[in-house]
Amino acid sequence: MYQSFNPNQLKGTPFLFFTGKGGVGKTSTACATAIYLADTGKKVLLVSTDPASNLQDVLEVELTNAPKPVPNMENLHASNIDPEQAAADYREKVVGPYRDQLPQAAIKSMEEQLSGACTVEMAAFDEFSAIIANSSIRNQYDHIIFDTAPTGHTLRLLQLPTAWNEFLNESTHGASCLGPLSGLQEKKQLYEQTVNTLSNKNLTALILIARPETSSLYEAERSSRELKEIGIKNQLLIMNGLLKNHLSHDEVSSAFHMRQQKALESFPEGLKQVVVFSVPFVSYSLTGIENLRHLFKSYTLPNKDEHFIQKDTLQLPGLNKMVNHFSDHNQRVILTMGKGGVGKTTVAASIAVGLVEKGHKVHLTTTDPAAHLEYTFGNTAAHENLSISSIDPKSEVEAYKKRVLAQASGELNEAGIAYLKEDLDSPCTEEIAVFRAFAEQVDKCEDEIVVIDTAPTGHTLLLLDSAEEYHKEISKSTGDVPQSVKRLLPRLRNAEETSVVIVTLAETTPVLEAERLQRDLTRAHIQPAWWVINQSLHATVTQDPVLSGRAQTERKWIEKVKDEFAQNTVIIPWISEEKIGYEEVREYMMEH
Repeated sequence: MYQSFNPNQLKGTPFLFFTGKGGVGKTSTACATAIYLADTGKKVLLVSTDPASNLQDVLEVELTNAPKPVPNMENLHASNIDPEQAAADYREKVVGPYRDQLPQAAIKSMEEQLSGACTVEMAAFDEFSAIIANSSIRNQYDHIIFDTAPTGHTLRLLQLPTAWNEFLNESTHGASCLGPLSGLQEKKQLYEQTVNTLSNKNLTALILIARPETSSLYEAERSSRELKEIGIKNQLLIMNGLLKNHLSHDEVSSAFHMRQQKALESFPEGLKQVVVFSVPFVSYSLTGIENLRHLFKSYTLPNKDEHFIQKDTLQLPGLNKMVNHFSDHNQRVILTMGKGGVGKTTVAASIAVGLVEKGHKVHLTTTDPAAHLEYTFGNTAAHENLSISSIDPKSEVEAYKKRVLAQASGELNEAGIAYLKEDLDSPCTEEIAVFRAFAEQVDKCEDEIVVIDTAPTGHTLLLLDSAEEYHKEISKSTGDVPQSVKRLLPRLRNAEETSVVIVTLAETTPVLEAERLQRDLTRAHIQPAWWVINQSLHATVTQDPVLSGRAQTERKWIEKVKDEFAQNTVIIPWISEEKIGYEEVREYMMEH
């Protein structure tokens, strides 16, 4: 269907940026590309600026933020920049001068406002700007490959002149973050040079990575559109993990192939102008130089694995054990959390139905804009003890923006308003905007069990908590805080009342990002009680050599979750199709 990807197509472009949502294979594809180009005699520097980076695991070498040679690779150097550490460094640069001048509550508020995703991304941009602008580094290499590219939001922010004055340091207008640029004003010229390099098609190529899955493709479309709008048009798309051959007599293999083909049939309109290449779904772990060398070959399996048969499956409990625990211990609030595409909505729906079947009255709701609970339950009548709702982030965000902009309009000039509007487009805004509605849903737990698909991160909870403390101290409260909001954080911290369920896949990036989410929640004194490993090939039985080989690669991550990260772990086998309607969800729940 698509031409196989060959890095020769990128030989004339010095800067290569790989981007895509977590778990689509950015790092493995970037590493395999770097190895291929180095093998052809090109001098290559591979740099990761991903906070959930697994570059060291993929290359099987210890890395630092300084480039170092990759063993057994003559022309390849690599570095692993930690943007979280970089963010911590310049957070201290911003906050440090005020430590002896402001109340502790104010310091706490400033620190938390500079602890969000925007700040980490800006720190990453700062790090790779330094590489791009450093001529001594550029002149050493034919290619510099970046595992992770900046988002459209960050780049739009950098193009606004107000980003480079003291506006954010003085602003009290309710912007979603204090401002990730607040410690970096002196770098305007450096950033302008970087943005110009990114938009120069002769210097830079942006490689979008997606899987043949609907959510992944639409995320790639969104990224493509955002980046095109700001001039980064030299794009190509790699369809990663395409199962090219399947066993028609094997139920799992045939269903896996059909599910991918169905996703490709609804290929997003916005990507149809982008050149698409494919990379095969392979049986082996994409770690180590030799395995990565196989990826762009014309075959999908190393010879030694051709007759591989899945064996020695780990045995873990299913969803029933978790639901029984919730029922027996009278848990009143259950939150499912995790990155997009891991199956939070299906898990939340299954928990809700399982609890209804045990005689509980349950309210199921979502704050995820991509989740459609109505679709999950179809047009069928649900159970009389199950009520369903959703918090519409779009309407909540619009109302929040209007309120903030109305308060600021009399005090800011046109440039200040433009900056504030862009700041309000940050990832943090949506979480804050839906927060009050979220608190009201949680408050229903006094009358029924509340199951919520997607919840505020630890950062957002701490941001709102610290802001409230700050407002109390300086007597600038913005009005009465609803009782539901006041009760929320203590309620979420009460393990006897609330359970947080982290949903992940048994793959490198989803597990590392889930662990990062758990650390974020722990900072807010919320300890997730359960991890769900979803859509596991390891938990199926298949004779397909590619799928059974991949199933064995999951084992490492299943054990890591079970032994290192989770208090309690359950596993759900890969299933061939979505479960639609109450009865189908109930049967699915009973089976797992």
